[in-house]
Amino acid sequence: MDKPALEIQLKTLPNQPGVYQYYDANGTIIYVGKAKNLKKRVSSYFTKTHDNGKTRVLVKKIASVKHIVVETETDALLLENNLIKKYQPRYNVMLKDDKSYPWICIKKERFPRVFSTRRVFKDGSEYFGPYTSMKTVSTLLDLIKGLYSLRTCNYDLSEAKIDAGKYKVCLEYHLGNCKGPCEGYESEEVYQGHIQDIKEILKGNFKDSLNQFRAQMNAYAAEMQFEEAQRIKEKIEVLENYQAKSTIVNPKISNVDVFSIVSDEGYGYVNFLQISYGSIIRSHTLEIKKKLDETDLELLELAITEIRQRFNSKSREIYVPFEVDLGEDIKVTVPKLGDKKHILDLSVRNAKYYRMERFKQIKITDPDRHANRIMAQMKVDLRLHEEPRHIECFDNSNIQGTNPVAACVVFKNGKPSKKDYRHFNIKTVEGPDDFASMEEVVYRRYKRLLDEDQPLPQLIIIDGGKGQLGSALKSLEVLGLRGKIAIIGIAKRLEELFYPGDPIPLYLDKKSESLKIIQQLRNEAHRFGIEHHRNRRSKSALNTELETISGIGEKTIVDLLKHFKSVKRVANAKLDELEAVVGTSRAEKIYNYYHNN
Repeated sequence: MDKPALEIQLKTLPNQPGVYQYYDANGTIIYVGKAKNLKKRVSSYFTKTHDNGKTRVLVKKIASVKHIVVETETDALLLENNLIKKYQPRYNVMLKDDKSYPWICIKKERFPRVFSTRRVFKDGSEYFGPYTSMKTVSTLLDLIKGLYSLRTCNYDLSEAKIDAGKYKVCLEYHLGNCKGPCEGYESEEVYQGHIQDIKEILKGNFKDSLNQFRAQMNAYAAEMQFEEAQRIKEKIEVLENYQAKSTIVNPKISNVDVFSIVSDEGYGYVNFLQISYGSIIRSHTLEIKKKLDETDLELLELAITEIRQRFNSKSREIYVPFEVDLGEDIKVTVPKLGDKKHILDLSVRNAKYYRMERFKQIKITDPDRHANRIMAQMKVDLRLHEEPRHIECFDNSNIQGTNPVAACVVFKNGKPSKKDYRHFNIKTVEGPDDFASMEEVVYRRYKRLLDEDQPLPQLIIIDGGKGQLGSALKSLEVLGLRGKIAIIGIAKRLEELFYPGDPIPLYLDKKSESLKIIQQLRNEAHRFGIEHHRNRRSKSALNTELETISGIGEKTIVDLLKHFKSVKRVANAKLDELEAVVGTSRAEKIYNYYHNN
């Protein structure tokens, strides 16, 4: 990839936590890193001077950048680890050891042990995690140890061996840390009950354990065993104060492909996440250009087949946002809640971010495609008969009823066409009357366009509600243009869009690009009108002051204002200061005017 293309990628990275991947010119992944803010972190490689020689070489070899957006910094940390272990990039040498993140294992045994491990085996045991640090695991294990008495030995506690008296209780029993299942002092049923409670705690569900402990505490208190009740109360406080661990996804979810889609008028974007042992090991987004206005279902089915072939996926289950028919022996799951829905939502977020970045890149590299997409979207969103390639927006400005003016701004292909902007000084309306002023300027604008045989817009936007829209319609009616040009009004308070003859306003999504274009038009018309209004007021103030002085012309006034910056400073100036700017004769006239008055 050439440098300009790489620069565009850097400009469009999101300000979100995630993992970034650097590729060389051959498409080989050479580095994986994590970031709290992807845009800042990745950009720093190219803007800072690096003392490390390897880092300088790395930056020179970067040809393209890919990234995966995640929800938290913890997720980024874990995902970075997974990708480094999978791809072993050349410049991640420091991380090419066997270290992996810790899990808590509940061993598949008659009296299960609970311990930490960095290795996951398919032996039927249950694993919870991965956790971001050993400190978190130690805290959890200490919590469990304080709540429940579990064995720590690795004996084979089969029923036959216990009955044969093969084992004797150890020091842990005498210290109160173990109930002695090795000699049959604790039943398997009671022990397994504690294990079920521990599993719920590791999932973040403390409700059952808290209820049990509260019942025990109340029972001890009722029997006047206050020391035991206090011991149980301390366990309750520990549970209530503990915050659940962070992990990417549920470790029970393994060997699953996740697919989601977002689309617009021209393209579909399908995101793919590959889940293995509860962690994301691959993310890819496929962009598909629509040919025949295909549905999301058609695009998603096509993309799933292509992506699974491309990455040689053998997963037997997929998560998707809606039912699909793949014609294969694959389990299709449409998650509605829980961890599975969480993973699907994450996939949707990645698809949306990819789409937004592509929009930004296309806006720079292919403005025609960007304009075509925006126009097609606006046609659909605003229920128009044709694309609004030429839009005009009107706004009135009559602050405190003085110097009433109006502004018309013009957008072509979604961009301001400033050479076509027009100001209007209200001529036929006395006082602050927005409705009559709007009627006048709309009539004057399109009467002139018709007289000069100029092209008319496809859409007119009126900054105001039903009243201003009705006034504009009167002018279009007189000119014979009603029904020939689409016209809408936008009310400021709730961003309501009003249509002629429809009492119910249209509300667009607040993040809609169509609404953003309309807001940009409205804001530009307001700015342009206020600017003209301010100029008129300034000119009016100038006329009432300096131009009333006999013998003082426009050039003299300009010279004075350039030097003194305001009329007030001219009035307060000393005679010699005025003489230095406009000469003795005119200086005396100005000085005498202000000081005699």
